[in-house]
Amino acid sequence: MKNLGCAAGSIAVLLAGSALAQAPATPAYPVKPVRILVGFAPGGGIDIVARIYAQRLTDSVGQSFIVDNRPGAGGTIATDTLAKAPPDGYTLIMVSVTHSINASLYSKLPYDTIKAFTPVTPAALQADVIAVHPSLPVKSVRELVALAKTKPGDVSYAHAGNGTLMHVGMELFLSMAGIKMLAVPYNGSGPSTVATLGGQVPVLSTSLPPSLPHAKAGKLRILAVTTAQRTPLAPEYPTVDEAAGLKGYEAVVWIGLLAPAGTPAAVVNKLNADVERLQQTRELREQMAKQGTDPYRDTPAGFAELIRKDVAKWGKIVHDTGLKAE
Repeated sequence: MKNLGCAAGSIAVLLAGSALAQAPATPAYPVKPVRILVGFAPGGGIDIVARIYAQRLTDSVGQSFIVDNRPGAGGTIATDTLAKAPPDGYTLIMVSVTHSINASLYSKLPYDTIKAFTPVTPAALQADVIAVHPSLPVKSVRELVALAKTKPGDVSYAHAGNGTLMHVGMELFLSMAGIKMLAVPYNGSGPSTVATLGGQVPVLSTSLPPSLPHAKAGKLRILAVTTAQRTPLAPEYPTVDEAAGLKGYEAVVWIGLLAPAGTPAAVVNKLNADVERLQQTRELREQMAKQGTDPYRDTPAGFAELIRKDVAKWGKIVHDTGLKAE
């Protein structure tokens, strides 16, 4: 009986091995071009980051990663396109924190901001700044707060448009500081910066990259960056937390990749690992630094948690200020 048992066991092993040999192998990924949607026009911050990673992935993976711009409706047109795409890893989207803000900014979206997507990886982090025209008699965030308290609602600030992080991030600052300022929206960070440079609006909430040259030329005074820690791209500027004692204040532009819900974990994990590998190269870090952005790394689960937290965080600001998509 023992011999028969051994023989039966051997046959079972052989049959199992035969079945495994005949089973189709999981195909490598990617085996064809990958499309990266961008919900904004070419040349913007998200588009530039998407193109940097697309080129680096193309060079290192051996398949083409192609940026496909689908601008409109605050990025929601492209995001809806992704929500309807096959969950196979061949259609992705590069989004920013705007993805989380849109969840409450729009009264009705054609997709569920959380359930319709699989977060893949964050890719970049960019600081915003609070800056003032040099003629304004303030040299620190504390002095700006003090001035605003003496003139509630009279001091105005320029931002890149209703619902942008430059807007909701500044509103979070005002709420935490217990002050009121008049928000003046512009169509993008370029026009809002020009308005402050020209002296039309004394305070500016904008991103770090376009404001740095003006600050170095003495045409703007940057008071603080909005990140939780000082940025290595401009370490001389304190955080809002440091400068005003507003513990826990943070308003950052994160940029990252999403896939449709149901995308296989193996594909998501490979993309995450590929991006992490690229972020460790000097070439990519230097390329990102020229754009005023820092590479940003996390797991798919960590990225998903960041998106969920920002949906709640910025949703409260949108609700409290009564913002609606234009």
